[in-house]
Amino acid sequence: MHFGLFTHLPWPEHTVPRRLIDEITEQVQYGEALGFQGAWLAEHHFSRYGLGSASLVLLGALAAHTTTIRLGTAVLVPTLHNPIRLAEDIAMVDVVSNGRLDVGFGRGSAEYEYHGYGLDRTESQQRFQESIRMILGLWTTPEYSQQGHFYTINQATLVPPVVQQPHPPVYIAATRTPATLEFVVATGQPLLVGMVLDTVEALDLCRRFVRLSAAAGFHIPMSRIPFLRYFYVAETDAQALEDTRQSLEWTIDMIQWRGTFRSGSEVHHRLEDWRRQRTARPTSFAHLAQHRAIFGSPETCVAQIKALQQEGIAYFGCNFAFGGLAHDKVMRSMHLCAEAVMPHFRA
Repeated sequence: MHFGLFTHLPWPEHTVPRRLIDEITEQVQYGEALGFQGAWLAEHHFSRYGLGSASLVLLGALAAHTTTIRLGTAVLVPTLHNPIRLAEDIAMVDVVSNGRLDVGFGRGSAEYEYHGYGLDRTESQQRFQESIRMILGLWTTPEYSQQGHFYTINQATLVPPVVQQPHPPVYIAATRTPATLEFVVATGQPLLVGMVLDTVEALDLCRRFVRLSAAAGFHIPMSRIPFLRYFYVAETDAQALEDTRQSLEWTIDMIQWRGTFRSGSEVHHRLEDWRRQRTARPTSFAHLAQHRAIFGSPETCVAQIKALQQEGIAYFGCNFAFGGLAHDKVMRSMHLCAEAVMPHFRA
């Protein structure tokens, strides 16, 4: 079992972006020292849900502060970018990190992000597939040309070339849209599973992907799928739930609140004002803690990760830093994970 870090870089009210970046840098450095294999960042725009509007820039900075841990995107949203520019930026981070970059792509879900970029979200599936195919072509083909529906590339040669050959490892996220899963299978790249689905649904998605991949002749096993969950380990189960409640509830509410925006942003509004006006919370802390997270004592966490391992999962992504969880608690949980959880999965 490999263990990685993940964060969507949450920005709660009354926190300072620069301090949050300093904290995630310290967490990634500490993760490297503790033996975590990777650190993944999400891309989001126009929202306190995540500061990762330029996640590749931050990954370039993290590359300068680390030496061995792999750095990943979970995910980049290629539909919001020119594929040439994105291919170049990814290649540069691959060079700066000396070939330590993993690239996860996803279609995104927030309508206001598309609106802010002046894009029609109904075109997102076609844009998504076209962009990824072009990026792969740019990485692997000198003087690459392609006439697409949205973009045209004329004899473009990527400079600098990627370090990893034929290109950095690529992962593609999917959730409930059949066309997205079919596309992931057709590319021959592994699936990436985030925290949008409950664990039971997420494992079912992994099994469907494995079956379809085998039928398509690629035979990508479950073990190559990064599987991400909210994660926190404390001395006791009760302490883990107490420590995470406020931060996970902020995350739940932010996801629901930002989903109400078709344009603009919630950044200059108050979450507390929205909380007072809402009529219901569709997803509770108890539900997410049980179905999209692993929270508990080392013994509880080991048992739940072993259950995933028995299903075939071999890369577990730990979202320690969610919802403004205090930096010292994140660091303490990371230490306890490395000390009392990860040793149970060493060969």
